[in-house]
Amino acid sequence: MTDGLRPVDEPRIAAAVREILLAVGEDPDRDGLADTPARVARMYTELFVGLASPPDPYLNTTFDHAHDEMVVVRDIPFYSMCEHHLLPFFGTATVGYIPNERIVGLSKLARVVEHLARRPQVQERLTCEIADCIESVLDPAGTAVTLAAEHTCMTMRGVKKPGSRMVTSITRGVFRTNPATRAEFFNAASNG
Repeated sequence: MTDGLRPVDEPRIAAAVREILLAVGEDPDRDGLADTPARVARMYTELFVGLASPPDPYLNTTFDHAHDEMVVVRDIPFYSMCEHHLLPFFGTATVGYIPNERIVGLSKLARVVEHLARRPQVQERLTCEIADCIESVLDPAGTAVTLAAEHTCMTMRGVKKPGSRMVTSITRGVFRTNPATRAEFFNAASNG
């Protein structure tokens, strides 16, 4: 892995999953479970690939363009893992920014969302990390992010309320200081 971050230790994960299977009363050697620890280890490597490197490089290719109006990318699907229960949460992100001399390819914003979601997360922090990355690399006049997600730690266990969605948002720069700009973003985020 890059940037001094530790690689995923798949044998250690597999051993831990084997112990979990034993702890819940299963036979980890029975047909159907024999390869489960290794499969789970490979899955965690994939699900947590966002720990392997920072997302900033996705935004390094920019283009000179004197566009000074809002750019919004809506309905970006994401999947993440709740760090409290290691259960999935998933939904959509809407990302907006107002360029400051430079624009970035729209797919790059979706890549930032995907990359940061691929870590053990809480939705509130994920929302902030997306905005932080855009701000630190692009230095826009403003950044806004909203996420709407269903958390399986709440829908399939605990209170068991399927269909419930959590919405988080963050506004920075002119999105925070100008009520009309903020309203324009949230209108764009919620309307087709």
